[in-house]
Amino acid sequence: MLQEEYRRLTNLYLDDIYRVAYSGCRNRQDAEDVTQEVFEALFKYKGEFESDEHAKFWLIRVTANKCKSMWRTPWKRRVDLSDEELTVAKPNWTKEQEELYEALRKLPPKYAQCVHLFYFEEMKIKEIAEQLGISETAVSTILQRARQKLKTFLGEEQLDERSVNNGYI
Repeated sequence: MLQEEYRRLTNLYLDDIYRVAYSGCRNRQDAEDVTQEVFEALFKYKGEFESDEHAKFWLIRVTANKCKSMWRTPWKRRVDLSDEELTVAKPNWTKEQEELYEALRKLPPKYAQCVHLFYFEEMKIKEIAEQLGISETAVSTILQRARQKLKTFLGEEQLDERSVNNGYI
């Protein structure tokens, strides 16, 4: 990959990939490590992307795989080093979107990652299934269970049908 193209893609998707990594890792240090590994893989990538959208999907897929690999290590199975506070919100997010993103930190990683990809990266269920290597039914089930858990975290009044229709969840 040419350095100019690498820099352009890094500048374009660094924040998005970090947020995906954070939703899958649950703490800043691991998310930073995964993000660095993903962009290292991008630098070594020999192929060409058809479009920026294709590059983004490739980066998300690599990020999801790296997060899964991280959780398979014996250390991660025993220790949870979640951050107390971390702001990863986009500047143009509404207060509701920021509250939702904070509530995602309370979800198990597989739930948080699916919710993040669906609502914040605006991916379709089929695309999420492809990215995570699971079935569409599994993604739908995870999203449904995550919504139920988020309702308990945020309260029914905050997570009503209006919020769903406005794209928050």
